[in-house]
Amino acid sequence: MTNLEIIKKKIFSRETLLRQIAIWRMKDLKIVFTNGCFDILHHGHVDYLSKAADFGDVLIIGVNSDASVKKLNKGANRPIQNENDRALTLSAFQFIEALIIFEEDTPYELIKAVQPDVLVKGGDWKETDIVGADIVKAKGGSVISIPFVEGYSTTNIENKIKGK
Repeated sequence: MTNLEIIKKKIFSRETLLRQIAIWRMKDLKIVFTNGCFDILHHGHVDYLSKAADFGDVLIIGVNSDASVKKLNKGANRPIQNENDRALTLSAFQFIEALIIFEEDTPYELIKAVQPDVLVKGGDWKETDIVGADIVKAKGGSVISIPFVEGYSTTNIENKIKGK
């Protein structure tokens, strides 16, 4: 199997992800979930995702579909990369076990299906505003907000490319 085939296997459909989660649960592995657009990967993303992975044994990433990114009003040109390219790029990180592209406006239904032990979001989110926090806390899990690395954002990179 080639390296590309190996990393592509990390991108799951909902049905196959839920089957894989059942296997991880039988092995008593701690499941961490986070989500985002991850349009242009940068230092801040690497820092955030690697720290998220440290909170458990399995890191699952919910990647916003192209349609859901557009609804977030991140800008007329966003997403810059399509959902499949964003998922493939993320799947190359060895500390990420699974990715799933979600179409909904929020990952609430996905979090309900995954039932992670730990839910992680970036530092701009207060725990009370984190989608799915109620689900994770109800089952005794943890909700964690990881501080941003100052000076890094996709918007900043986009503006730099545009010469702003």
